[in-house]
Amino acid sequence: MNIKNINFAQKKAKDFNILTRLYQFYSLYILFFPIFGFLFYNFKINRNKKLDKKKLYIIAPNHVSYLDVFIVNHAMGIPLAYMAKQELFRISTKLQRYVARNIYRLGAFAVNREKVSVSTIRTTKEVFKAKYNLCIFPQGGIRKNKTIENINGGFIYFAKTNKVDIIPVGISGLEEYNWKPFKKKEIKINVGEPISWELDECEILSQWCEQISQLTGYKNLQK
Repeated sequence: MNIKNINFAQKKAKDFNILTRLYQFYSLYILFFPIFGFLFYNFKINRNKKLDKKKLYIIAPNHVSYLDVFIVNHAMGIPLAYMAKQELFRISTKLQRYVARNIYRLGAFAVNREKVSVSTIRTTKEVFKAKYNLCIFPQGGIRKNKTIENINGGFIYFAKTNKVDIIPVGISGLEEYNWKPFKKKEIKINVGEPISWELDECEILSQWCEQISQLTGYKNLQK
């Protein structure tokens, strides 16, 4: 993979394939859980068993840590692509190239949060064409203050553009990392109810904030 020639905002349906799923499986069950699940954390997952897995969704979790991508992947158990801020795809240093290459392999693509590019919009359509679901973090970045506020409504735009419902996912307990081996910290992951893309934008945002508040116990300050 010649990383210097990649447009990280642009992917085709063929790029979301069995190799993507295998790499996600390898990262999750060969690397992530043997370390974090065995040594540091107890992941308590409350899945929504009523979800229709034949449908495609936008998965919209709150964002509290760099581990969230792996946690959401495990909690949902469905093919996922990820929208990630473009800053994660910088390739100036060897470490940045390593990070960019691996999150790209995990099924991530870049988004400019200030001005969404045409490439990003087209990629979201390719995600659903490939029968993958799209994970977007509406908070736009990691927030550890246990409040819900200043939410970016971009995820609503993509839901309406692609005519797919939104699934809120609440993550709590990872506001601070635990680095004490065998003194496991409990992490709660609660999967919410679908929010229809056909609702008014303000109603979708209100329902997402309310569900995340209920799923995490965080205070809803969104106006």
